[in-house]
Amino acid sequence: MSKPITGIFNILATPFDAQEQLDLPSLRRLVEFQLDKGVYGLTILGVLGEAGKLSVDERRLVMETVMETVGGQVPVVVGTSHPQLTTCIDLTKAAIQAGADGVMVAPPPMTKPTDDEIIELYARIAEAVDCSIVVQDFPPVNGVIMTADMLARLPGRVPNARYLKLEDPPLMEKIAAIRARTDALTIFGGLGGMFLLEELQRGAAGTMTGFAFSEVLVAVYQAFQAGEMARAEAIFDRYLPLIRYENQPVVNLTIRKQLLHRRGAIAHPTPRSPFVALEPGTDEEMSWILKRVGINDPTQKITRFE
Repeated sequence: MSKPITGIFNILATPFDAQEQLDLPSLRRLVEFQLDKGVYGLTILGVLGEAGKLSVDERRLVMETVMETVGGQVPVVVGTSHPQLTTCIDLTKAAIQAGADGVMVAPPPMTKPTDDEIIELYARIAEAVDCSIVVQDFPPVNGVIMTADMLARLPGRVPNARYLKLEDPPLMEKIAAIRARTDALTIFGGLGGMFLLEELQRGAAGTMTGFAFSEVLVAVYQAFQAGEMARAEAIFDRYLPLIRYENQPVVNLTIRKQLLHRRGAIAHPTPRSPFVALEPGTDEEMSWILKRVGINDPTQKITRFE
């Protein structure tokens, strides 16, 4: 039976070595690192995971390595998006066979698709594979706009598509629009965790994001769930400069990997080409931000939030 998909899921980075080849020892270490930080689950092979730069065989190897390392401790959602629907379905089948608790799928690039065309795409996936589907609503990936009306209709036509990773701003307004139409979707935020607290207030069940300090988001979520709103606000506001800095457009992946490297989670911080390199001075800037939020040793797990 699949585990519940809720709470704070880390979008796992894919580590590469100095030659930009898969670094499986770092991948295993990164999984263990995130489990130590208390994440509720892992989402792999997403945009942060650089899935679009991996071959199908590499994607399978990443998936198998992560599933083996997790060993059933937390639910794992596998990104299986692909421009070719048949390959998407094959990757989805492989993910479920490997023990994934769900798959995350964004529509391939489409030219002004209708709501019915998008719904039919997910229906075809669900007809081929019986598993939980996380619908990825992130227009920068594919240029596809998913309307609140379509998303509200989707679970009725495709019952397995009852999860939504929403990254189409304005986020809170779209969550409210969907919630006004249906309660059948479990909604996750994203965008680096920048709006986690507001998303939770609007009815999100958690977030799926690659923020390098997962324990911070876990602490915010747990305080919110316990009804300790003032504590949730205090934790979130304290670390917001770091959350904001890390999620800069264009260089967010590069910064995130640098921070994971600083934390000792991966051996090499460089993404696979093509990527945008950081300008001189960014390392010093990151140190300044860490100091501002009170992180003197990033290799240590944050356990005190007062």
